[in-house]
Amino acid sequence: MNFRKKPLEDIPLEKTAVWICTRNDCNGWMRDNFTFEREPDCPLCHSPMEPGERMLPRLHNTNEPEG
Repeated sequence: MNFRKKPLEDIPLEKTAVWICTRNDCNGWMRDNFTFEREPDCPLCHSPMEPGERMLPRLHNTNEPEG
């Protein structure tokens, strides 16, 4: 029998706007286009969040208005 794993495909990454928790001991973050507030609070520790960027796989938000 041959149980060789299939090679994983490379997922392209792109620079993505995110919100990052300001508390040092919290790893909370969320994509900007998935937030409901202009300046969200961290969903994990409820501290303020600040804007930032991360290299993440591309996701399409179907609830986001197009245009």
